[in-house]
Amino acid sequence: MAHPLLVLSLAALTGSLGAGEATWTAYVGTSGPGALGVHAVTLGRATGKLGQPRLLAEAKGASWVTPHPKGRVLYATGEGREGRVLALRLVGEGKAELINAESSGGAGPCHLAVDPSGQTLLVANYGGGSVASLPLRPDGSLGPAVSVIRHQGSGPSERRQKGPHAHGVHLDRAGRVHVPDLGADRIFVHGLDPATARLAQDAAPAAVAAPGAGPRHLDFHPSGRFAYVCNELDLTVTAYGVDAATGALRALHSLPTLPAGASPEGASTAEILVHPSGKSLYVSNRGHNSLAVYAVADDGRLSLLQHQPGVPAKPRGFGISPCGRWLICAGQDAGTLRTYAVAADGRLSDTGHEVAVAAAACVVFAPGP
Repeated sequence: MAHPLLVLSLAALTGSLGAGEATWTAYVGTSGPGALGVHAVTLGRATGKLGQPRLLAEAKGASWVTPHPKGRVLYATGEGREGRVLALRLVGEGKAELINAESSGGAGPCHLAVDPSGQTLLVANYGGGSVASLPLRPDGSLGPAVSVIRHQGSGPSERRQKGPHAHGVHLDRAGRVHVPDLGADRIFVHGLDPATARLAQDAAPAAVAAPGAGPRHLDFHPSGRFAYVCNELDLTVTAYGVDAATGALRALHSLPTLPAGASPEGASTAEILVHPSGKSLYVSNRGHNSLAVYAVADDGRLSLLQHQPGVPAKPRGFGISPCGRWLICAGQDAGTLRTYAVAADGRLSDTGHEVAVAAAACVVFAPGP
């Protein structure tokens, strides 16, 4: 039986969209003061207009959400000392009901991923400094964690790097699990057996970031040949080559994410995504409240294209539509989502389309054509 707080209507999502306009659906996680839980919002494919967001499920600490690759089931974090993950089923008239919840295997779960076969949920536990794997049953429900790997290491920041802080969990083309660890200044690489949902430690040597960089999130180039990491603490982005045989990362170069002369005081990176075309890359700067846009060369190296200023305050997350035409930026402090048009060369322009979602923390598009 679904928990009463986790059954809410998703009717009338089209909001201000034009009648009959085709849409994409994105899921929005929330965190911090005013956060209510998991939301859904539609995006006009032709216009970039946002529909009125609707609350799918009340859930505390749902800062990250990810859909099952076959759809109809969402997974959400439950931040806290006793970390949890939630499985939510989309049913009927756009309602979401709780299927079940399980321990995340550590404190402060902050990022999730589902392997392409749909058999395993992976969790990065920031507070626990660990990565965990949970088997997924045929109905999308969660089994208890079968693997928990706690990282080792520290960095020079007394405040942020006294110990490991796993911050993202990302799968490469071969199904290996890459985990940027902000506290250890490492990107760890683990093996995964989807049939058993078990992780294997150190499938390849960890990539070593610059001291004090604080790796946060990672995204792979569509070719699988390159990976890109945003470093939260030193406000840089690093391009890596990916060894196809082992998954090991080889640093190519790093670039700043702030404009020349901008003060880093109070600023930090948050999200990073490669455009579906593989020709451009985006990083959000909290505090500075901007998106850094880079061109991606054939050899994987980056060059700065643009800084898009004035994005919603504290841009913790953003998502790029599957068609590549639109970017939705979530402002955690602003409590808004705003749409930007993506030009052929990757540059952004503000559409002016904005809607309110209190404490918006991530934007993840639903699978599908």
